[in-house]
Amino acid sequence: MHSELCACCHNVEDGQKGKQDAQIIFWKVPNNSESSARYVCVFYGCNKMTEAYITRISSFLPNEPVSTDDMEDYLGLINGQPSKTRKIVLRNNGIKTRYYALDKSGNSTHSNAEIAASSIRKLFDDNFRVSDMELLSCGTSSPDQLLPSHATMVHGKLGGRPIETMAAGGACNAGMSALKYGYLSVISGDTNNAVCVGSEKLSSWLSAKNFEEEANKINALNKKPFIAFEKDFLRWMLSDGAGSVLIENKPAEGRISLKIEWIAIRSYANEVETCMYAGAEKDNGGELIPWRDVDSHERKNRSVFSLKQDIKLLEENILKYGVRSLAEIKDEYDFRIEEIDYFLVHLSSMFFKDKTMDAFSRKGMHIPIEKWFLNLPAVGNIGSASVYVMLEELFNSGVLRKGQKILLMVPESARFSYALSWLTVT
Repeated sequence: MHSELCACCHNVEDGQKGKQDAQIIFWKVPNNSESSARYVCVFYGCNKMTEAYITRISSFLPNEPVSTDDMEDYLGLINGQPSKTRKIVLRNNGIKTRYYALDKSGNSTHSNAEIAASSIRKLFDDNFRVSDMELLSCGTSSPDQLLPSHATMVHGKLGGRPIETMAAGGACNAGMSALKYGYLSVISGDTNNAVCVGSEKLSSWLSAKNFEEEANKINALNKKPFIAFEKDFLRWMLSDGAGSVLIENKPAEGRISLKIEWIAIRSYANEVETCMYAGAEKDNGGELIPWRDVDSHERKNRSVFSLKQDIKLLEENILKYGVRSLAEIKDEYDFRIEEIDYFLVHLSSMFFKDKTMDAFSRKGMHIPIEKWFLNLPAVGNIGSASVYVMLEELFNSGVLRKGQKILLMVPESARFSYALSWLTVT
């Protein structure tokens, strides 16, 4: 006879669908395996919450690294002209190499779903197979299609058995939203484990062929044959790749794990207009006009589906709200800056590194540079996958020691939202 003891000190016996005693309610939760069912106390205020640990981390970067000088060989020339923006942007962003799921003819070598699945497969071995996965939670800003969901496409690539999937959209915080969903599923007892992944396939979105109609229109108007800076800027910023984690309700045996203490996500969209967007245009009032409301010919002529960044709005707000989010979440979760052993912050550009550190310091939240862990110059800005790829490199580096604290921070400029997470090495 199976039984377990709730933190509220009530026993539950196997075979009961539910038991209520002194306002404590237990529900029988199937664990999708042949073993006996689990019981979860759903009484509000019950302390019986499972802990969540990152026990495995992997990443996948497609093909060989692409140097700064070779970028236009992959992305192509718009209107047959080298970009005037490229050298300026690259000088500021500090990115030396990046990865594209393209060949030099601009043909795709991997889809986003394949990139994500390639990273996830590295989590599997004889002790954790694809059939053991209970939840697949995927985040991306660049799904391969509008429908079906990105998560179901990744599941289709992986195979295995029927499971729950969740797809988080948006920009850089899509990966953190996917991570939080998996974390909440495990600590609530709904699943024993969750595989979470952040992935991007941005290179083909930045390809010159997507701007041909707009460039032709500009030529016809006898204007300078270059697209707007707000569009060309992002062509030299973004990369492809994926990172994934396995979250379980107990730490790994014989090796380190990362206990997830909390994940906090904060949006300031109520205070500031859209800064980065795609599939829409901005009107004079700062509101977005959806692609559905733009004439089909004008969608091509104005490259409506291209990624666009309001640089002025970015510079005015990204640090301001970054400082505010760190201060607010620090007070809410009651941690001290001095406790941080490693600070993994997703930077879109090395241009912001010193500016971010100075902004934190002015508000009494100085994080010494030796605690920062960055790999942007080597792997590029991979959007929602960046924090996963950083964490994978640190996790597998051999430098982590039990008891150390890691702070993750992911700013998202699309509508100014910020995600932070506090991890303990166990």
